[in-house]
Amino acid sequence: MKKIFKTIAAIFAFIVLSVVMAEIYDLYLSGEIMPGKSTNVIVKNQKVYKNISEFTFPVGYETFHENESLNFLLNRTYSMGYARKEDMVLLGKRLGDRDQWQSEMIKAAEEALADNRILNAAFYYRIAEFYTPWEDPDKDKLHHLFIKYFYRGVDTTDIETARIPYGGSYITSMKVKPKLRKPKGTIILHAGYDGFKEEMFSTMKYFSSQGYAVISFECPWMIRGEEKSKIPFTYKWEKIISPIIDHYQLEEVTLIGFSFGGWLALRAAAFEPRIKKVAASSVSFDVNQYPNVLMQIITSLMMKNRDFVNTILYNSMEDDIQQDWFFSHLMHMTHTSTPYDASKVLSEINERNLHSHKIKQDVLILTGKDDRLVPYKMHNMQVKALVNANSIIPLVFTADVQAGHHCQVGNIELALSSIMNWMNKIE
Repeated sequence: MKKIFKTIAAIFAFIVLSVVMAEIYDLYLSGEIMPGKSTNVIVKNQKVYKNISEFTFPVGYETFHENESLNFLLNRTYSMGYARKEDMVLLGKRLGDRDQWQSEMIKAAEEALADNRILNAAFYYRIAEFYTPWEDPDKDKLHHLFIKYFYRGVDTTDIETARIPYGGSYITSMKVKPKLRKPKGTIILHAGYDGFKEEMFSTMKYFSSQGYAVISFECPWMIRGEEKSKIPFTYKWEKIISPIIDHYQLEEVTLIGFSFGGWLALRAAAFEPRIKKVAASSVSFDVNQYPNVLMQIITSLMMKNRDFVNTILYNSMEDDIQQDWFFSHLMHMTHTSTPYDASKVLSEINERNLHSHKIKQDVLILTGKDDRLVPYKMHNMQVKALVNANSIIPLVFTADVQAGHHCQVGNIELALSSIMNWMNKIE
């Protein structure tokens, strides 16, 4: 009996030690306990460039809702200048479970329209659409309302839109003209996982007011309505960026990717030499390395059983609105039918396919220290992998400046100002 207890105790001790060592190794990868001086630049609350666009970027990450995912979405819309604080506060009180999400957001949009707050209404329709299931016919209707009121709510004088041929389908783009007669250059900026080009508008206006022509776009897998594309997501982002550069006849560009788009922008820079500068916010580096080493091994073993993994993921989708949205959207964009198959495609967003060693441009990395979507260790791993970059500026934003969250939601203007400062120093 004593031998059995000793064996159990030894196994338990081994498990505990393995978990502890895996966590310590994660801290090592993140640079938290790495020997030597860190090259990270902790961003202070100093805006170098005054915001002269018509959008105001409020400072502060608010507690609008108790659910972290719902709270982040409300904060993102507010932080980018598309929502009133009082509306978000009221919605935080109204919104309960997922069944209330769509109806309450539509109600908020209708109230905004009644007050002639057209742009607010547009983005409230977008939030309503966000968690609406793909099989729900209201999803396309809500997207239509978002687009309809967006273009009614903004000054379209300086906006040009285009359809750029791509693989039997097209890429839809939007260009905002610079405020200066002699442009400083051209910026292409994008999200990557779920963003529409219209959602980048306040960011585009910030840079256009500083003298840049700014282009954003969305890809074929984001097309809605009757023209939905049969082309699935590809991680080979240079195949998306190069046709855009060709269409606008550009000799050089600065590429800026946000969120999932950070990884994609870096990937494009590895293969498209006309990209001269690249900035990535909330870099993923390798999604397979998000968990600690121990969990990576366990996940690898679990992925050998397709049915088992699907059962786990479907259960998580039923229990959590964010998981439901994430895997539903992933299946849509990858044209797969199960979360397991979609996850296999997602696993291609990895260190090997990124080709960091081929990136020779000037690089800016922007990371939120408290990002709950992308582990902080990805920042340091990405910076270390850029062995041939012409220059690297690794910025870390913290809660002290209200920018520690994903893509600096809470202080967007500080992030944009930091990008402007970097671009002008490089030039």
